[in-house]
This record gives sequence, structure tokens and C-alpha cells, in this order.
Amino acid sequence: MPVTAAPQACDLLIEAGWVVPVEPHGVVLQDHAVAVSAGVIVAILPRAEARAQYQAAQVVSRPGSVLVPGLVNAHCHNPMTLLRGVADDLPLMTWLQQHIWPIEGQVIGPEFVADGIELAVAEMVRGGTTSCAENYFFPDVQAATYSRLGFRALVGLPVIDFPTAWARTQDEYFEKGLEVHDNWRRHPLVSICFVPHAPYTVNDVALERIRMLSDQLDLVVHCHIHETAHENTEAMKQHGSRQLARLDRLGLVNDRLMAVHMTDLSDAEIALCAERGVSVVHCPESNLKLASGFCPAHKLQRAGVNLALGTDGCASNNDLDMFGEMRTAALLAKGVSGDASALDAATTLRMATLGGARAMGLGERTGSIEPGKLADLTCVDMDPLETQPMYHAISQLVYATGRHQVSDVWIGGVRKLDAGVLVDMDIPAIRAKTRQWRNRIAGIKVPA
Repeated sequence: MPVTAAPQACDLLIEAGWVVPVEPHGVVLQDHAVAVSAGVIVAILPRAEARAQYQAAQVVSRPGSVLVPGLVNAHCHNPMTLLRGVADDLPLMTWLQQHIWPIEGQVIGPEFVADGIELAVAEMVRGGTTSCAENYFFPDVQAATYSRLGFRALVGLPVIDFPTAWARTQDEYFEKGLEVHDNWRRHPLVSICFVPHAPYTVNDVALERIRMLSDQLDLVVHCHIHETAHENTEAMKQHGSRQLARLDRLGLVNDRLMAVHMTDLSDAEIALCAERGVSVVHCPESNLKLASGFCPAHKLQRAGVNLALGTDGCASNNDLDMFGEMRTAALLAKGVSGDASALDAATTLRMATLGGARAMGLGERTGSIEPGKLADLTCVDMDPLETQPMYHAISQLVYATGRHQVSDVWIGGVRKLDAGVLVDMDIPAIRAKTRQWRNRIAGIKVPA
């Protein structure tokens, strides 16, 4: 008689009605399971085979659910969650210069950053997001907060031309930023990048220094670029070129660049991004709300540019809902291009997972369900009437599913959401701190 191999031990076996690995593209595996050990995916196989081959310390069975890679929010300003709704229905520069910056000037500090991120992480985990690219001040506090909460983050080292509560001079931005890099560069959850605010707020000398350090340290550069057509009009007056051309002259247009927004692009600029390996982070809902313009996502995708998806900050969106962002991105691309096949569901889901991970320099570690990758996983309940009947799992995720249907989330194999309940987060305390900030911010007088 043949000898039957003893089952292998694993930490976790997640069984789902459908597993969408994202890589290979567009594949849906029905009635499959994912085995996890030491925070890493070790196998994806049919449920019956998984039960026979693995002896799991914990089995989570979700036969009416879709298991996907954890969603990746590739551009956010999470401390600004505390500014949600503070200055709505205003154009970008009015919103930024006359409202957001003056309010931030009175509240920014370590406590504001930590409390805003904690509120954001609770919202993101409940919505199936397992990693984000952060763009704000006090990166030391950001890193410590994300680490404490067990959330994966690409934390940016800010550079901007004017003094802030974080740093007063250009040299101080770099000195303090590099100290943060040295302290966190080997952390399992926190990665580091540069976040020059935008070409119009960072001078050439600082941008050249960022390019040199990015090359030396192999760090991503995460930057708002071509957010509006007005930005390029002003750049032509000041520099004699559009912003992307200026950045290219300074050596920053390369495969480490995360170009955020990119609403005003020529065909030649799209081709340049494709040639140089630039990743473009599309923030459709923020761009719509601030009337900033339309990112030509379909053209970028057809050109071969890696596309990611971000919410932007809660002061301009006003949520961190990646399911909503996927649906808006797909529908907007169809309307802008006049092509109903533009940004199909599988491509849009890829933007919200593997595309974001690759933009952040984490594509070898997360963003898809593959053996050897970290177990950043999201389980979505498809049993509600609103997502019935089920014909195509990926289409249903993008076009019909709400974030309230997320039931379970793991980051590096650690359970962060258990049947809809946050693990190890004090919701009453977060709510109380948020209300205290609301009372303080509501009393701030903004100069007319």
C-alpha cells in the first residue's frame, strides 16, 4: 500500500469560495484555500487538497467570500483624517492655501500625527486595506505609530521649501529625515521613501539632493506631480518647461518615481513615463472633488505604465475607501476615454493591489497571493443581497461591493479584523480623541 504523507503543519488555513490572486492576471480560483506559516503564504490549492496536506493551528472558513490581496492605498495623508470635512467644496489652491495650511499650522505636532494615523488605520483595516504610502510631516511619529498598530506603511521623509513644525531649514529636513531612515530602514512593516511635496514647493537644489540620495539609498520618491493644468502654466512662466520635463532634467524621472495625480499629461509625457518605468498613482475621487482634472489612466495603462490607486487625504476625498476608489476609477476611465472596456475590473483590482505594491517598492513582498509573499490578505463577504447573484467575482468586487462587506484582514499573517471586529484597537478611545480634535479645530479662525 502507498504511504500517505503526514500533513504539514501551518499556522493558518483560509478557505474561501473564491480566491483572486491578482497574479496571474484576472484569474479566479473557486473553492480554494491559502496556507500561511510564519506570516508568509506557503500554498494556494483546492480546499479539499489543503485539508489533506496541511494541519493548521487555525482554520478560517469563508465559503461565501472572496479572498484577495490586502488593498494598497498608494497615496494618503493619514494624519489629515482629523481634518475630514473641514473645508469642503473649494478649488485646490483655495482649499490648500487659505484653509488647510493655516489650520495645520496651529495643530501639527506629534500628537496630531499619531491620533490621525490611528483613526485612519482603523478605517483602512475595516475597509480591507493592509498597506499605504504616507505623505506627511513627523515621519518618526508616523513610523512608530504604524509599527505599534501592526500596519504596513511606506513612510515619507518630507521636503518642502518653507518652515514647518517638523523642520525649519532645508538642511534640517534632510538631516532629520536621514535619521528617521537610519532608525527604520530594516523594519518588517515600515519602509522609507522621500516625499518632496510638489515641484512648485521644492527648489531645484533640494530636488537634486533627493535624486542623489534616492540613487544612493535606493529609495522611492513619492511626489504630487501635474495635479492641475494651472501647475504647468505657472511652471512654464517660472522654469520655461512643464514640471515633468523639469524633473527629468534633474534626473528624477525613473523607476523609483511615484508620480501622484498626473491629470495634465501629453502623449509624449505618457510615453516618457512608460520608457522610464515611472509609476503613476491615480486619485480619482480627490481629483474630482477638487476639480483638479482627469488622469488619463486608460492611456497610461495602454502605454504600459504601472498604475496604482490612492485615496489622497480625508480632507479632500473624504474617506479612505479603496472599494469606492476602484469603482470610481473604472467608471471615470470609461467616461473620459469614451471606451467601455477601459480599465476593466481585473486591471482596476490590480491597480489597488499589486500596482500599488510595485509603486511603493514592495512588489516582491506583497500585493498578490503567491507562495513566498507576505500574508497581507482581505476576505470579502459576498453573501449579502447587494452582491447576489455571483457571476464574476472580480467584476462584483469592483462594481457592486462596499467596504462594509470586508469580514477579515491579515497583515503579515496577523489577524487585524476578525469577522468584522477590529483586533487590538480601542474604538471608544479613538472616538474620544477624535472628538477632542474636532472641538479644537472647529475653534480655529482662518484668516479671510
